Amino acid sequence: MLTGIRCMVMRGGTSKGLYFLKSELPQDMAARDRFLLRAMGSPDTRQIDGMGGADPLTSKVAVVGPPTRPDADVDYLFLQVVVDEARVDPTQNCGNLLAGIGGFALERGLVKPQGDVTRVRINMLNTDSIAVAVIETPGGIVNYEGEARIDGVPGTAAPIPIDFLDVAGSNCGALLPTGNARDRVQGVEVTCIDNGMPVVLMRAADLGKNGYESPEEIEADTALRKRVEDIRLELGPKMNLGDVTKKTVPKMCLIAPPLHGGAVHTRNFIPHRVHKAIGVFGAVSVATACVLQGSVADGIAAVDKSAKPLRLDVEHPTGFFTVEMEIANGPNGLEVRRSALLRTARKLMDGTVFAAV
Repeated sequence: MLTGIRCMVMRGGTSKGLYFLKSELPQDMAARDRFLLRAMGSPDTRQIDGMGGADPLTSKVAVVGPPTRPDADVDYLFLQVVVDEARVDPTQNCGNLLAGIGGFALERGLVKPQGDVTRVRINMLNTDSIAVAVIETPGGIVNYEGEARIDGVPGTAAPIPIDFLDVAGSNCGALLPTGNARDRVQGVEVTCIDNGMPVVLMRAADLGKNGYESPEEIEADTALRKRVEDIRLELGPKMNLGDVTKKTVPKMCLIAPPLHGGAVHTRNFIPHRVHKAIGVFGAVSVATACVLQGSVADGIAAVDKSAKPLRLDVEHPTGFFTVEMEIANGPNGLEVRRSALLRTARKLMDGTVFAAV
């Protein structure tokens, strides 16, 4: 028997996903995950029997509900529906789908418009941290049209500035989970960092690459992929993430000197496919490593730390991602006071998704 649940399909940043109200999904976690797997069409590399797009970037779910903390307007739980496995992973955040949370909350009546612009404080349950999204609401209606452009998305849309509060160490317990700016694992120097997303940075040259190869070229290198995965599995426990065999974190990032005037050039594993761009929180963590003295980005990244505000363009295969930061030197080293960026989102469909459970 088919079960139908109200759902909105939205593009958020450079990803696309299904947005649900928490109250309308099965409250039992196992039943919820069974429904989402069938709704997306997993496990199947084509996801032909569901809404997924045969790519991790289009097999995502946002669950939104009333806030469970007093300083937030809504709760947001991100779920990664694995394409080729019967698994729903709640262990990471997604800053791309985050771009659609404010508009979805307004559309569903969880938040009331505050005039022509509405600030929505979002409790990101995956990391127990707050993001503030600014949504255009002229006449009390969410506006999706505008002139803002982000790399990896054709055309333009309404700008959605997002500020991230207290995300440093939100997954691993510390900005530098190992306590070091640089470690050596299996003969490779790495920097393990968590400023909203656990990321392991490695110099592409140390792995026999120039860092400018296409995502398809890197994915075709099976020896490289195995070596990167071996390093990831060893670092999981050292980053306070435990056994990461079945987890989508940490992300692995190859870095190289910038090609297009940015701060650094990147190729990102998510964790087994190579990203066509870079994730929001992944970009924030990479940018943070670029201003960290002694990291593997030290000597590669081109950064003017005296700039006010400090803006870093993180280059990726389809353009660049700009991160704005406020940093300071604290008693325990680098302190990230603020991280901010610009995203866009668009409502694609609002209706009912059906799945047999």
